[in-house]
Amino acid sequence: MSEAGKKRKDRKNKFCGRFKQLLETYKDVMVIAIDNVGSLQMQKVRMAIRGRGVVVIGKNTVMRKVIKDYIDANKANKEIANLVQLYNALVGNVGLVFVNGPLAEIRTAIMQFKVPAAAKSGVTAPVDVFVPPGATGLDPGQTSFFQALNIATKIVKGAIEIINQVHLIKKGDRVTTSHVALLAKLDIKPFFYGIVVTKIYEGGLLYDAAALDITPADVIAKFQASVAKITALSLKLGMPNALTIPHSIGGAFRKLLAVAFATGNTNFKQAQAVLNAAASAASAPAASSSSSTSAAPAAAAAAKDEPEEEEDVGAGGLFGDD
Repeated sequence: MSEAGKKRKDRKNKFCGRFKQLLETYKDVMVIAIDNVGSLQMQKVRMAIRGRGVVVIGKNTVMRKVIKDYIDANKANKEIANLVQLYNALVGNVGLVFVNGPLAEIRTAIMQFKVPAAAKSGVTAPVDVFVPPGATGLDPGQTSFFQALNIATKIVKGAIEIINQVHLIKKGDRVTTSHVALLAKLDIKPFFYGIVVTKIYEGGLLYDAAALDITPADVIAKFQASVAKITALSLKLGMPNALTIPHSIGGAFRKLLAVAFATGNTNFKQAQAVLNAAASAASAPAASSSSSTSAAPAAAAAAKDEPEEEEDVGAGGLFGDD
């Protein structure tokens, strides 16, 4: 074996040994997508999670072999056998982050490092791309280029100006060479690339990383909505249970109140407060009406008895006579 071959084999053995050690040390693992991620970004991520996690980037075939050998060596351990889920997740341009700490915080620290990037032909747009209206700084000779893309323009002060905002690329669409050329002319870098956490392996289970965005308030809201649906369905079907009993008692009590109010039955003690409140509400408008009716003649009489004030016309009389 050549010297270069020996070095490659040594590096591979060293990587496998370190990878196996991480499998034994950490129980939680994040699967990350590293498309369009530069070495500087990767270095910043390593520094941000130092002491809380370890980033491992290697060949999928090598990592899968180490995981398989580790599972085979510990067949009796069901927890280790669950690593087969992590084995199956190693597809595409991915890496692993072995973590020891709050998963949500570490995920945020990993995904905060993003850099703007120019559009490349053939890639799938991760977000919608809009071209804003306004001056482009391009000379009128390039108007035909915008016309080919069905972009309305006008000439202002010897330069091309886009009239309306243009939805150039929709999320999930392929970026074409025309898109790339236009964005390059306008010096627009529409995409931001960084490490994306796609899966979480925790406690022997592999789940989507979006589950970390669920808050306790979201769980409570979902639970309350489900309880409301079950209650409504049970009431509709006439199936009494722990959820419907409060509503059934409340409905029966309201019917009894209605009967007591209609008949004036005062033997129903629980309804007495309601009957008193209803009586007070009924008497209040009558008292107000009678007081306003009696107040009107009194005001009219006061106005009639009030003497008229004489207008002062001055010492010379009305016509200025002495």
